[in-house]
Order: sequence, then structure tokens, then C-alpha cells
Amino acid sequence: MRTATEQEIASGKTTDVYFQRTAEILTALGIHRVVTAEVKATSLPESIPWAVVCGIHDALRLLEGRKVNVEALPEGTVFRPDQPIMQITGDYLEFCTLETALLGYLCQQSGVATKAARCRKAAGSRFLASFGARRMHPALAPIIDRAAYIGGCDGVSVVLSAELLGIRPSGTMPHALVIVLGDVAEAIKQFDAIIDPGVPRIALVDTFSDEKAEAVRAAEAVGKKLSGIRLDTPGSRRGDMAKILEEVRWELNLRGYDHVKIMVSGGLDEYEILRLNEFADGYGVGTAISSARTIDFALDIVEVEGKPIAKRGKKSGRKQVLRCNQCFRSVVVPFNYPRDLIRCECGADRCELLKPAVQDGTVIADLKTDKEVRQFVLDQLSRVEI
Repeated sequence: MRTATEQEIASGKTTDVYFQRTAEILTALGIHRVVTAEVKATSLPESIPWAVVCGIHDALRLLEGRKVNVEALPEGTVFRPDQPIMQITGDYLEFCTLETALLGYLCQQSGVATKAARCRKAAGSRFLASFGARRMHPALAPIIDRAAYIGGCDGVSVVLSAELLGIRPSGTMPHALVIVLGDVAEAIKQFDAIIDPGVPRIALVDTFSDEKAEAVRAAEAVGKKLSGIRLDTPGSRRGDMAKILEEVRWELNLRGYDHVKIMVSGGLDEYEILRLNEFADGYGVGTAISSARTIDFALDIVEVEGKPIAKRGKKSGRKQVLRCNQCFRSVVVPFNYPRDLIRCECGADRCELLKPAVQDGTVIADLKTDKEVRQFVLDQLSRVEI
């Protein structure tokens, strides 16, 4: 298995080699400089206006035991471009070879959480599940699904991921079951007869024939026990999905099956969700979430021995991010900012987003549970537009 162990990551073995060479040179010269380095993204994928930071807990554990002090955004914080999400202060040799792993923890997970949050925002109160584990290395499934759950997904399909999150896995039936049994009606009847009664009876209705026809056959097979149907027709075959959903809803309602929910999966993202919301009751999103564009965080030194210094294109000096409690607008200020900046132009007070997280190598941040972080994200999503 070609995966790095936690010990190999913490020891710096997953570093880019130039950091290893830098550490070798500084050590040979006996140079020890106390620096402050910040982690931030100057832009976001597809010019989206905000993102959700995820991977902070992993990053803090990576720095645990190193003689550094860290300020960081709490896991799940909504942030905007050019706002530092983390600052590390200490002898550069203490964390030089950890930069690659640190950014790896943050970039991918934040990308997944952000896409999930945008899908959550688009779906409103409709059910949303992460279905994309098959698009990634299986060793990453719990990591991807945790980020998707934190971003706002109600459920995840992978059994192990759900166990680790403390929730029931979400899923219906595959085309394989319908094909092996030869018929959608037979498939849902056997599902109903064998599977735990606590699992919703949701039939996949696009295997052999028209979606509305298979939806009606599934409903007639188990009657009121059918809680939903799922459409997963590939884009090459389905035509106008919104029109298909409208037809399915009509045919089900006409026969008294208005209680049956319509779930959609296959090639979805936040924009397709917005288009289908009129008739869909829930979504399973795969590749768009699991293979989401990473957030391109970078780590840059901004102070050396307490003196502001940075490479070109970067603002030097340690910083703080202030966010208004009322209008939700944020501003980046010098770390020792004038106290009158705590009040926003709208008249409300601002709060400091970068919180003390590691002190002399000890994690002091309050690491919330996954459920608590998810709720924190959902609370913030009510304050932003997609």
C-alpha cells in the first residue's frame, strides 16, 4: 500500500525535497531565525466569493510538539480570498519540512468542504448526500466524506465514513441489483423484504425503460412503503432532466403517490441543483464534491525576528482578520491593530477570527466535534450568497 503513515508525515518525509535541503543548509550554518509564516489563498477556484476552511484540526496536530505558536481560524470558518487562515511563529527549522504536508491537509479538504457548502446552499433544506468516494483513492474516502459532511452534506455513502462520523450511511440500490433481478419492481420488492425496515425504500428507476414508467412500477410494487425514487440517468441519455422530473412527479401524483420523494444523482453540481430544485427533493452529489478544485493555499514568511518582511506580491507582517457580527464583512488588519477598528462601518462590533491554537507546541484550540463544526458551517451559510 503506497500511503504515508502518520509517523512518516509528522517526521517530514512527505516534504518537497527543497525544504529538506533548506533545513540542511540552515542547520549546517547554525542559523536559527524566529519567523512568522502565514497560510492564505490569494484567489479561489472559478472566482467564487468565499470558501470553507477544513483540515485545521489535522494541521494543528501536525504542529503539536513543535516549539511554535499558532493562530488559526476555527475549523469550518467561512473565509474570503487574501485572508490568512493560519499563522505560525517559531524557529523556522521547527516547521520548515512540514509545509508540504500542512498545505496538503488544508488545500484538498477545504476544496471538498467548499463545494459541499455551495451544493448545500443551492439545495436549501433538501436532502444532500456525498456519493463521490469511487472517484478517489479508497484510503481517502473517510477524509473526503468528513470534509463533505462538514461542508453541509446530510449523509455519506461509504460505510466506514459513516461509522467514523456517527451517522447512518446513505444510499439506495445500484443498477446492478435491478439488472441481476431483471426488473425494478422485483428489485424494490426484495429490497423491502430483506433490508432493515429502518432503511428508506428508495427505488432506482432508470435501468431499462422510461423513468416515469419505472417510477410507477416501483410504486405499485410496494405501495405506501415506497419513500422515494432515484434517477441517475447519465447525461448522454437523459435529455432535459428538469422536464423528466416534472413528468415523473406528475405520473406519481396522478396515481396517489404524492408522498414519494424524488432523488437525483449523476453529474450534479450547485448550478444543476439550482435548476432542478422545483421538482427534486434531494440529491446525491459525486464527482463535483469528491474531486472538487483544491483551494490553493500558500505558506509565506511575513516576519523574521519580529521585523516585517515578505516576498514580492505579499503583504508583510503578522495579521488579524476581523469580521463584523452584523453585516458579516471582513477586513485584514495588522496584528497590533488600532482598537477603534473593532467597530465596523455599519456600527456593529467585529470579532477576531484568528484564534490562539498552539502555544509552545501544545494544542490549546477547542477542537469541536464533526457535528459541531458542520452546524457552525450551516450557521454561516445563512449569511452568504452562492
